[in-house]
Parts: sequence; structure tokens; C-alpha cells
Amino acid sequence: MFRAEPLSPGDRVVVRRRFGNHATDVIGHIEALDPLVIRPQKVGGLPSEAEALTIPAEDILVLRRLSPRRIRNSDIRAVETAYARAFPGQERMLIDGWLTRSGSSIAERSNSATPIGHSAGFQPVPLAEITAFYAERGMPVQLLIPERIGKPAADLVAREQGAGGAGWELGPEIITMTRELAGEDAETEPGALASGFTFRIDSQPSDDWLSMYHFRGQPLPPEALAELRDGIEGEMGFGSLLDTQGNVVAVTRGTITESDDGRAWLGYSAVEVAPEYRRRGLGTLLGGRMLEWGTRRGADAAYLQVLATNDAGIGLYDKLGFTEHHRHRYARLG
Repeated sequence: MFRAEPLSPGDRVVVRRRFGNHATDVIGHIEALDPLVIRPQKVGGLPSEAEALTIPAEDILVLRRLSPRRIRNSDIRAVETAYARAFPGQERMLIDGWLTRSGSSIAERSNSATPIGHSAGFQPVPLAEITAFYAERGMPVQLLIPERIGKPAADLVAREQGAGGAGWELGPEIITMTRELAGEDAETEPGALASGFTFRIDSQPSDDWLSMYHFRGQPLPPEALAELRDGIEGEMGFGSLLDTQGNVVAVTRGTITESDDGRAWLGYSAVEVAPEYRRRGLGTLLGGRMLEWGTRRGADAAYLQVLATNDAGIGLYDKLGFTEHHRHRYARLG
């Protein structure tokens, strides 16, 4: 379900190989593919200076890509919890560890069930109860399936797809990227920028902000726009970049919500740049200003989501200090 794209040098992988009469695992980073050369990782999954190993193809039993660094299940749950609280939908119910939300049908993020409870990663998906929740509202069942903590749901979908029934439709892989904010310079005040643009952040979006934002290239219906500005368990900030004439040329939505371990997370989404201003670094500029805002407002770390196929977006966020944390996918039933 995750990380099926072709392997490349630099990827972190686990290799199960024949070693005499036994099988052993090597976890590290690919240096070359043919033959396979792996440099064992440091503690935490970071690249090391250890001696590289060449593994003949005939000795490879399993070769699987891993996340770029070692991540605990509790950290995945923390980010997904903060994310769910940033998009609570209009109605919500906790069902056996699954936060089940209903909202605008155009956006899965506020209209899906997410496994945020500890038990949800080990128990069968309460599909009957989740189905009843959405049936009462005339909506299809949608599950947000994070890797590892969503394993029961991933297994359910794979099993039913393999049996040729149930009608599950999987969405694309989405990468959740994170970075720490502790220790960042929080003294910089937003205002006039060297590039000639001005940054402004408001507690509610302006009409210009709302008219600029599109979801996956499409204008949002009124009910979906209302969800973006509705109150959450935390703080919202609607960032805008203005040109020298005061026109809004780029927008984003920032939220600060807490995970159950008490960490405050800045999430930013809804990034949009006017077509005539693209490829001028405004996305990076806007992201940097949102990180400053989140730091000043007490966020400990930041997260965002980007499609796994969006190489340009991944490159932009990499420049802002984000690295891949984990992945998730949406699954829609029938």
C-alpha cells in the first residue's frame, strides 16, 4: 500500500538476505542498485559512515523501502491527531479509537474516519459502526489509513480488494512531512519583505483569500469554504502575501492544535499562488513566514501533507527544513 515506487540511491531500506544457513536483515541506505550496495544506518535511521555492504542478487530474499528515518508509532499518532483536530468537520464521533467526522464531501480530510486511539492499531476496524455513522448522514464511508497505526484498515482493504468484493477505492499516497520548531528565531516580525511583498495573517480569511483558494485545482463550494474558517480546538491563522499594490497574490491556512502528548503542532495547508506569480519563490516565502508565526504562537513542531508524486512540492518543503515522517492514504467504500 505504501512506497511502491522504484528504488533509488539514497533510499533507506531493509534487506533480508541469505547469510550462510541463516537469513539476516540489513537496514541502511542504498549506495548503488546493480549490484545492490547498502551502507548500514546510524541509530535513528540516519546515514552513517559505516562500511558499505554489497549484496548479490541471488542472496536477496526481501527488499523493502522504509521511511527516511526511524519513526515511532506514537509519533505518527500524534501528528495524525493534531491534523484531525485541525479539520474537525461539522459532526464527529469517536468510535473504538476512530475519530469519525462528516463535513463537505469534496474534502476527505474533514470527511473521514482516522485511527487516533491506541487500540485502533491492534483491533479490527469497527466498520459496521463507522458505516452507520455515514449512512445516517447520506455519505460514503471514507477511512484515512496511516501506515503502521492503520494496519488493521490496510489489511481489511487489501483482503477485500483481493477477494474482488466490497468496492474499496484507494486514493493516492500522501506524504506527511514534519520539522521541529524549538529553538527557531521567533523574534522576526512579519511585515515588509525584501522581495517587495508584504505578509499578513488574519484570524479569519478575507474575501480575497477565499476567492483565491482552490482545492486540487477546483473552486470550493460555499459549505467547504465555511469549514475552512470554522472554529477548531486550537488557533487558526490565514496567511496572505500582498504585492506593492495591496493585491493578494498567495495564501495559506495555518492551524495550531495539540496532540494527546501535549505537543503543539503547526499545520499549514491550502497553499495557493496566483498563476502570474508562480515560479518566483513565493511558496517558500509564504511557508517561511508561517513557520515564524507558528513559532511565535508556541508551536513545538510543524507538519504538512503533499502528494507523493508532487516532486516540486516535496522539493519546496525540503528547502524549508521538512523531512518525510510517514505516509497515509484514503480509502472510500463503494
